[in-house]
Amino acid sequence: MSKPLSDHDRKKQISVRGLAGVENVAELKLAFNRHLHFTLVKDRNVASKRDYYFALANTVRDHLVGRWIRTQQYYYEKDPKRVYYISLEFYMGRTLQNTMVNLALENACDEAVYQLGLDMEELEDMEEDAGLGNGGLGRLAACFLDSMASLGLAAYGYGIRYEFGIFNQKIVNGWQVEEADDWLRYGNPWEKARPEYMRPVRFYGRTEHTPDGVKWVDTQVVLALPYDTPIPGYRNNIVNTMRLWSAKAPCDFNLKDFNVGGYIQAVLDRNLCENISRVLYPNDNFFEGKELRLKQEYFVVAATLQDIVRRFKASKFGSREIVRTDFAYLPNKVAIQLNDTHPAMAIPELMRVLVDEEKLDWDKAWDVCVRTCAYTNHTVLPEALERWPIDLFQHLLPRHLEIIFEINRRFLQYVASKFPGDNDRLRRMSLIEEGGCKKVNMAHLCIVGSHAVNGVARIHSEILIATLFKDFYELDPHKFQNKTNGITPRRWLVMCNPGLAEVIAERIGEEFVRDLDQLKKLLKFINDDAFIRDIAKIKQENKLKFAVHLEEHYKVKINPQSMFDFQVKRIHEYKRQLLNCLHMITYYNRIKKEPNKHWTPRTIMVGGKAAPGYHTAKMIIRLITAIGEVVNHDPVIGDRLKIIFLENYRVTLAEKAIPSADLSEQISTAGTEASGTGNMKFMLNGALTIGTMDGANVEMAEEAGEKNLFIFGMRVEDVDAMDAGKGYHASEYYNRIPELKQAMDQIAGGFFSHKQPDLFKELVDLLMHHDRFKVFADYEAYIKCQDKVNELYKNPKEWTKMVIHNIAGCGKFSSDRTISQYAREIWGVEPSLEKIPAPDEQLK
Repeated sequence: MSKPLSDHDRKKQISVRGLAGVENVAELKLAFNRHLHFTLVKDRNVASKRDYYFALANTVRDHLVGRWIRTQQYYYEKDPKRVYYISLEFYMGRTLQNTMVNLALENACDEAVYQLGLDMEELEDMEEDAGLGNGGLGRLAACFLDSMASLGLAAYGYGIRYEFGIFNQKIVNGWQVEEADDWLRYGNPWEKARPEYMRPVRFYGRTEHTPDGVKWVDTQVVLALPYDTPIPGYRNNIVNTMRLWSAKAPCDFNLKDFNVGGYIQAVLDRNLCENISRVLYPNDNFFEGKELRLKQEYFVVAATLQDIVRRFKASKFGSREIVRTDFAYLPNKVAIQLNDTHPAMAIPELMRVLVDEEKLDWDKAWDVCVRTCAYTNHTVLPEALERWPIDLFQHLLPRHLEIIFEINRRFLQYVASKFPGDNDRLRRMSLIEEGGCKKVNMAHLCIVGSHAVNGVARIHSEILIATLFKDFYELDPHKFQNKTNGITPRRWLVMCNPGLAEVIAERIGEEFVRDLDQLKKLLKFINDDAFIRDIAKIKQENKLKFAVHLEEHYKVKINPQSMFDFQVKRIHEYKRQLLNCLHMITYYNRIKKEPNKHWTPRTIMVGGKAAPGYHTAKMIIRLITAIGEVVNHDPVIGDRLKIIFLENYRVTLAEKAIPSADLSEQISTAGTEASGTGNMKFMLNGALTIGTMDGANVEMAEEAGEKNLFIFGMRVEDVDAMDAGKGYHASEYYNRIPELKQAMDQIAGGFFSHKQPDLFKELVDLLMHHDRFKVFADYEAYIKCQDKVNELYKNPKEWTKMVIHNIAGCGKFSSDRTISQYAREIWGVEPSLEKIPAPDEQLK
């Protein structure tokens, strides 16, 4: 057998990484040294690893610039319909390697860095994650940007340039501790500030109704300063823009009316308005009705709409001289997609611009608004739905509240004409929720103000029209669609798992990177022993690599022959990390009871952040670390079971962990996880799924064949039937199932917390008496299903064949497919796989 290739040698022969031409490599080395000297002002004697990273990042960025300028010029010439994806979150992770992949520079850069005597992975590890998101919603936006560029759409991502992203998580004595994520501390080589496009955003004040229309006066101004980040498509020479706004105080802030001697204080108070873009709210699937958050939501929307209107008016239209002024034409040139209700203020703000500033009459403006906007819903959990108190609105955005009242008045008039005398329906559908404190229901505003509303997996979209949005569906069924989420195969296969990408490319060519449906062709090799061996070998290499990473960073030794069982996602009751805990304890008890039996060895890894104010989620983390403390130090267990809590789970850790996974835990209560996208990443990287029929798991089972997933537990119908019938009573399961009782008694009795026997009293109380997510109801089915997982793992060949079925069934879950559907069915634009000429070629 030939000796295994070093990483460096393997990279050299991988086709999907692009060719390393001699001229190419020489040019990159030259540019690298030039940046080290002229940009960083260092020589090789004093340069640090970080300096080398910045030199490389700037070198790679140089290759984006020409394409970026050329792309924007191309859009100006062609004047296509533009797509504006507005999101409060873009969870981008690192940019360097993704840019090299999409520009086919990876091999050349590897070779250049190698010849310079540096280690590519060490340099890549210097980059900070851009953690401007909480979880699925923010990461989806990032995948969408990659797909929109790769499909040649004239698209822009608009959001906020948070100075502090999602907190860094430290585990101290088993507890989560938060640390500020100062990701911009050393500068960000990928962004370009654009002060020339700074825009004013107004708050507070009052409205005046005059003969020339409504005036919003006595407002406070905050400036929105844009920072642009290039978004390269996959090898098509297109580079789109993500524009993130930062808040700046105007120069005269607090100075026009300051009292004598207040100058210093006035300058210090500039911080107050610049706080708008200071920090990302760290809640996932939870609404916190704070004034600062509403300010953030309006800030991004007001700045973005000014940009949209400016670009609409100035775009080439026949000739450079003519400026577009007819807003009836806006929906033909602009599509606005609202990523959840967070940017819902785009609807009243667009109405304000059209009616108050551009002087359109209401009906014309409303028609333009509805045809331009579309809304994506991301959750059915009631605690996540945004409902803003009216008095906060009145204070902060008085004109917008008037506009919302008028939208509501006309809407309810329309509903009454369709359903005469149905007052209860009017109450349910109103944008204003009556009660103790009147509130604006932002989801209702989004539905009424949009021409399309979509859920993010088929089952989720079905639940929306049957429950949450039933009344709106009955009024306007054509508005409601499904767009099942997807992930970009560039980051989530080619970049994070080059070994797997290569064995796939050897069998079916490279086109799958652009057209993931081609993975179906792998079914031809389902009985090919060499292919089965290759897939298993890549998995084993990835497991060894991750085991080394864990040893280096967490000082834990794990058994690479064990099954790597992952549950990584935000910590939340509905995601049921507690069900996973009950399996850990049950498996531990079984090994203790029969230590001489042949047990399938497992390393169970759980990762994810808990919102800082979510006490239960923090207790769940403490329980996992407590179980680990007992299990990992029990000599009877040895290396047959290890429990690891993965600290500070983030995009970059996901890229290392997911390729090493054998088993993916997707075990939310049926009807609660809108889609999930981690599930898709694991499937694409050769893990098998144990999960409920929830979110996109349903469609994964359909694509790969249900027999190729480990599906268990109640379906949505079963949950509904239980709620409608006798209800859920935890004690029935506790009293009927001995292993469940044993596990719960251990948690309650201090077996996992000797020093504080009642440490988990609240969790026990929650599970026994007010568990909305019915953990015990699925316990038995889950344990039985885990037994089936253990059995199959003992047969590596059959396991790997099931893995191949899963990889082959992944095509649907590319974000390219998702974005193509948004483009055709919502935005009215046609995706294209054609390349535009590179900067050194002539524009056709």
